[in-house]
Amino acid sequence: MPGKKSGAAAYAEYSYLALLLPVSTYVGYLLGHYLDRAFGTTWLNFAFLILGTVAGFAELIRQIMRDSKK
Repeated sequence: MPGKKSGAAAYAEYSYLALLLPVSTYVGYLLGHYLDRAFGTTWLNFAFLILGTVAGFAELIRQIMRDSKK
């Protein structure tokens, strides 16, 4: 079947999803921490932490929607 994924491809895709949320949250945290130090603020760390988490969830939901259509 043309739309069917191999086992290795499916494993790689779902491994990516397992790492997506923690990595996007951590990148948001690091970016906020760097900007806080650069500008002398304290709130950017929290804002970018939330932004990274939301971005991770958005990509997770997009992938789930793509998989549910197949």
